[in-house]
Amino acid sequence: MGCSSYPERRSPTRGCKRSILHLAVTLIVLCSTSTVSAAQEMILSVAISMKDAIEELGRQFERARPTVVLRFNLGASGELQKQIEAGAPVDLFISAAERQMDELEKKGLILSATRRTVARNVLTVIVPIDSRLGLRQAEDLLKPQIHRIVIGNPKTVPAGQYAEACLRTLNLWERLTPKLVFSENARQALEYVSRGEVEAGFVYATDAAMRIGRTREAFQPPIESYPPVTYPAAVVVGSRHPVIAQAFLDLLSSAEGQRVLSRFGFLPPSPGGRR
Repeated sequence: MGCSSYPERRSPTRGCKRSILHLAVTLIVLCSTSTVSAAQEMILSVAISMKDAIEELGRQFERARPTVVLRFNLGASGELQKQIEAGAPVDLFISAAERQMDELEKKGLILSATRRTVARNVLTVIVPIDSRLGLRQAEDLLKPQIHRIVIGNPKTVPAGQYAEACLRTLNLWERLTPKLVFSENARQALEYVSRGEVEAGFVYATDAAMRIGRTREAFQPPIESYPPVTYPAAVVVGSRHPVIAQAFLDLLSSAEGQRVLSRFGFLPPSPGGRR
């Protein structure tokens, strides 16, 4: 009797392996689909001067909510405002000035009831770390050795708007205009100074603290020479996740949120400020 008289025997191991592999692939696909559908992606448009603090708070927020994914859209507040006006899918907006938030509110593009101030800041003038120009007050910027002064573009950058207001109050705007270089946002102004491409620059105190060792503070202009630097935040009309956006806003105003903001140099909202 030869082997050919017996029916062919299939290896049960092969069939089993094939079934297990098919099941594993199916489970992976199902799990991936479930994860994608369960994830709640929230988009935050945030003034770039708040980048580091907001990202740290974002990590805390995500750890407490495993199904939430935060996407940060960072830039000049004026540019972020234009994006929202153009219909960008934003859930929460944090501006570095009231002006941009006021304009969005007038157009009915934020939920007014959610608007609140979450932090404050101040302007400072910085110079490269090796500068020997001896700047001690705004009038010193008129020195002939000062050829380039960077400020944020006042058309879109709140830091630049504050700097312009300061220089106008001090009757220096017209005289310093030929020396001014405009940056796209507050952080870019900081980079220009840290790389020695300009002799001085107007930035926020919180930004100046990011480049210790490469820049140093020359002086702080009189705080009464420009409007208060405040950071209003609000949920955007049409947000896909308004409840989550409100929860993040609550975190910013909480004791923990304020502790993190303070560590990055931000001041707390003024007592009695808008909630």
